[in-house]
Amino acid sequence: MNIAFIGVGSMARAIIPNLIRAGFHVSAWNRSRQAVADLDQVRVLDDVSQAFEQEIVITLLSHDAAVRETLIATKAWQAAKPGTVHILMSTLSPTLVDELEALHREAGIGFVAAPVFGIPAVAAQGQLNILAAGAPDALERVRPVFEVMGKKTWRLGDKPSQASIAKLAGNLMITQAIQSLAEGAALVKSHGLAPGAFFEIVTQTLFACPSYQRYGAKIAQAEFEPGFTLTLGLKDVNLALDAAQEKGCHLPAAQEVKKTMEQAIAEGWGEKDWSAMAVGIGSTGR
Repeated sequence: MNIAFIGVGSMARAIIPNLIRAGFHVSAWNRSRQAVADLDQVRVLDDVSQAFEQEIVITLLSHDAAVRETLIATKAWQAAKPGTVHILMSTLSPTLVDELEALHREAGIGFVAAPVFGIPAVAAQGQLNILAAGAPDALERVRPVFEVMGKKTWRLGDKPSQASIAKLAGNLMITQAIQSLAEGAALVKSHGLAPGAFFEIVTQTLFACPSYQRYGAKIAQAEFEPGFTLTLGLKDVNLALDAAQEKGCHLPAAQEVKKTMEQAIAEGWGEKDWSAMAVGIGSTGR
């Protein structure tokens, strides 16, 4: 099976070797050719429309504007052959995903939204959790691809935007977990207890889960080298708030997290890991 990637960042670079080892033929288009030039056994595409000449197209672009510029403005899917399925793995607004679904339906192209929970290191192990939604026949066609990429595919129905809203809600909850960890750390530190000692307890008892464990360690060690950047995290929080506003849904904790993230970005932490939003919590200036 031939697979083409549109957008080759850290997540795609982690996924591609597993697909090649599984016997898939992979090609890729990226705005910067240099980003794909060093990938072994990957054919570099000259034009984004060439991606839709393959059987499966996987899009991993960072935000709505990039998708509009790269796909919608170019109408790249018009190059698709019968039976092509487009897997949208980017975290985008549900409104844009609905628009893309309509465009693909009009063109007769399979369309699946499949954002994931998991960082590139998890992707490299083929252990992603894949949130998938789309027409049953399209989902079945891409099932072998998902089986290589992830440990489980969570099917969320026929409407692709359902997968997008699930991913946004999950990411929103991670930001609130980081805020919670930061406030807990600030409180115990103000009374002379090392945050690391406190997190060792709570991440093995009350909050024994990957997000608390991963980001608790980062906060305790003040180690914020990029994983998922704070700027991208704020993008997802804003998308979640916009999606809530469309339905008259009030998210008060999300509004507070947004303020924390905006302040940290203003202080120069935007390209660090999103757990860097913790840096100012607990100080009298905040």
